[in-house]
Amino acid sequence: MIIVNTGNGKGKTTAALGAAVRAVGEGKKVLMIQFIKGPWRSGEDNIDIVFKGDPSNSSGSSSAFKLMKMGLGFVGILGDTFPREEHEKAAEAALNSARDEIKKSVWDMVILDEVNNALYLNLIPIENLLGLIDLTPKTCHLVLTGRDAHPEILARADLITEMREVKHPYQGGAKAKRGVEY
Repeated sequence: MIIVNTGNGKGKTTAALGAAVRAVGEGKKVLMIQFIKGPWRSGEDNIDIVFKGDPSNSSGSSSAFKLMKMGLGFVGILGDTFPREEHEKAAEAALNSARDEIKKSVWDMVILDEVNNALYLNLIPIENLLGLIDLTPKTCHLVLTGRDAHPEILARADLITEMREVKHPYQGGAKAKRGVEY
């Protein structure tokens, strides 16, 4: 399945992580590649989801979940000091890593976190992401997260969830909470 979590509300990455936990609970292997989130630490950096039974798997590790943080942080906001070209290189490297990992055919689920944002910000071309979708085997679920999902991505999706912001503490001046929002 191609699954898209999009919209302006909170919870796109959180929903993808929930799907990852569920998949691992069923003995599946999950890869998450983060396209935008940068070098700062968030809760998902500190987890190690493992098989409960036989810890052996094709990678030789007991972990059934792998996180690859490849972004440089938010683009052009919140004190971003990187030139746009560096963000483009990082996003292209993330897409290439996803392509390489998908070709290995060892992952049951691949999550491309914030890839919709990378596409919306023109850090990667739509053709490259569509090509990646085309080469993903039917045995691998592909989860694409981020705001502003492209219409061509939505057209190919099997499942689309749009998170809608109704109320958020940020509107009242509250800062993001560690362990809840990151």
